[in-house]
Amino acid sequence: MTFRLRVGVRSDVGPHREDNQDAAFAAPWGAAVADGVGGGPAGDLASAALLHRLVAFGPELRGVDDFAMRLRGANWDLGAHVRRDPALAGMATTFTGVWFDASGALLLAHTGDSRAYLLRQSHLIRQTRDDSFVQNLVDQGIVAPADAMTHPRRNIITASLRGDAADVVRVVERAPVSGDRWVLCSDGVSDYLNDDAIAEVVSDTTARVQEVADRLVEVALEAGSRDNVTALVCDVVDGVPSLLPPVWAGAAATRFQEQLAAG
Repeated sequence: MTFRLRVGVRSDVGPHREDNQDAAFAAPWGAAVADGVGGGPAGDLASAALLHRLVAFGPELRGVDDFAMRLRGANWDLGAHVRRDPALAGMATTFTGVWFDASGALLLAHTGDSRAYLLRQSHLIRQTRDDSFVQNLVDQGIVAPADAMTHPRRNIITASLRGDAADVVRVVERAPVSGDRWVLCSDGVSDYLNDDAIAEVVSDTTARVQEVADRLVEVALEAGSRDNVTALVCDVVDGVPSLLPPVWAGAAATRFQEQLAAG
């Protein structure tokens, strides 16, 4: 059986930030969110450039190793930006994405603290582990999971893409099931909404995916998010993925428009 994604995407700069360093793309064959690492230079460039380069390789994937190779290529491109302009040294981004390969498997790739969740048969289960200082404390039993969201050092991440050959992205294969709902989000959502709150929003399968993505962002903002807020809601449905161009959001949309304007 062949599947495609029906995706809703929303990215909001939020009321406390001057620019949006989140980037996202949505297509019938894949979707991803990238979040420029706070405190570093040009986070918006890092997140947008990574996604643009990754999508430019084309939608056809041949398994886990091919996806990992393309991500290394997109990450190399970040390093090329720094080599051309040393003022960009230190720029980095998270990445979380899902993508169909040529066999019909769904590939999940992740590094950093953006997240992926899977809603299957009304149960929402987190599919990624945060690469963060606080997650390490939780794993060691030093910090209770319930306290992680309010920990003062929760924004310190331990892995990202920064254009270095040593950077690591984990890629795993998942068997797609018609009716699955994948939810991808930046930490502007997950730092302010616990898993139960996210589940309450995304479990509404009667609404269109765009409406659910909009609602998830709005609820995160209502909860007081002080970051950029980005959410993608991706339903797995029967059908062959079309090769329509992706929809861009956040910094990726801004950079795309700048490229069009520049000719």
